[in-house]
Order: sequence, then structure tokens, then C-alpha cells
Amino acid sequence: MNIENWTHIRKIVADAQRASMHCSIATVNQDMQPTITPIGTVFLHEDQFSGFFFDTFSESLRENLRLNSKACIQAINSSKLFWLKSLINGQFQDYPGIRLYVEIGDLRPTNEAELALVQQRIKALKWTKGSRLIWNDFHQVSDFKVHNYRWVEYPAMMPEQH
Repeated sequence: MNIENWTHIRKIVADAQRASMHCSIATVNQDMQPTITPIGTVFLHEDQFSGFFFDTFSESLRENLRLNSKACIQAINSSKLFWLKSLINGQFQDYPGIRLYVEIGDLRPTNEAELALVQQRIKALKWTKGSRLIWNDFHQVSDFKVHNYRWVEYPAMMPEQH
């Protein structure tokens, strides 16, 4: 992985989160059964192959990470306009998604810069009752390191340069 790939990965994740408001984090439990957790507060660092997320409500994710810190974060661009354009043209302009293979660290206290990022993300919906109920406890984050990645692609519809 190089910084050019990382910049592209960050764009795809941002597009996906803008469209669906979350990423999916896959882990396995003690019986090796997969669990997928939607997390709307995934952030990627600009110049490092790493990121962090706020996780307040997901008990199964936290339990699974105690057993195995490896996970897969998937971000899919679910924008109807993105898909409609792609289907009409018979070609994606860019990858429709990415899978990041990561190792997730323990919970740690949130710093001011991270709190500012999450406040910016939820700003448009902060006035809603649901926002106040689910996005009011941003005291802890989990860092993750990206070890590998895999583009989500449909080979028949990918642009030539991909």
C-alpha cells in the first residue's frame, strides 16, 4: 500500500459513508460465527494507513474484539445516483466499495480533534431526537491499523485503468 492508494481508499470510504451513513465491521465470535456491525463514525487518518471509530452501543463487536482483534471494515457506495449512472453507462467511474483488513485496538479516551471530527459529521442531524439519543456519548474510540485492502469491483463494469 502506498500513499496514492491510501488517498484513493479514503475517497471511496468517504463516498460510501456519505451515501449510506455507515461502514460495516465484520468480526467473529467465540464460535467463529461472523457478526457484522454498522458503525457510522469510522474515520481514516490522512497520511497513515490507519483510522479510528467511535463505538458506544455495540456489545457484540467489543466482545468479539476481546477474542480476536482482526476485523474487516467494508464501505459500499450505495448512492442510487452512483448506481443508476453506472448501470446506464455499463461502467463504474470508480470502485463501488472497499474492504479494509484491520487490527483494532482497545478503547481509549477521545481527544479534542476526534471529537471535532465526529461533531462535524453529525452536525446536519444534531437537531433530531434520534441524534440526541444515539450520538451523545463520544468519550471513547478504538484505533485500527490497516494491513491490507481489497476493492469491491464488478470486472465487466470497471474502467480500463482499474
